[in-house]
Amino acid sequence: MTRADIAELLNKQVGLSRAESAELVEQVLDLVTDALTTGENVKISGFGTFVLRDKNERIGRNPKTGIEVPITPRRVLTFRPSQSLRERVSGN
Repeated sequence: MTRADIAELLNKQVGLSRAESAELVEQVLDLVTDALTTGENVKISGFGTFVLRDKNERIGRNPKTGIEVPITPRRVLTFRPSQSLRERVSGN
């Protein structure tokens, strides 16, 4: 599903104009992006949580050559679906 698909659904189901629907989708995504950029986790009730994790530096190994290589510390974004989303997706 794309941004345009979401905007189209808003247009059909809520009755917003196409331009208003597209703008609303962009505003929501901007809010989520801004919160994550500042280090906040984002929880959408009934959907899930976007969680930022800081990973420490560690030693990795090139699988082809076997040479050890340091992996730099970094921040990663993970998504944890809510229980209700898990149940809907799995069909239970």
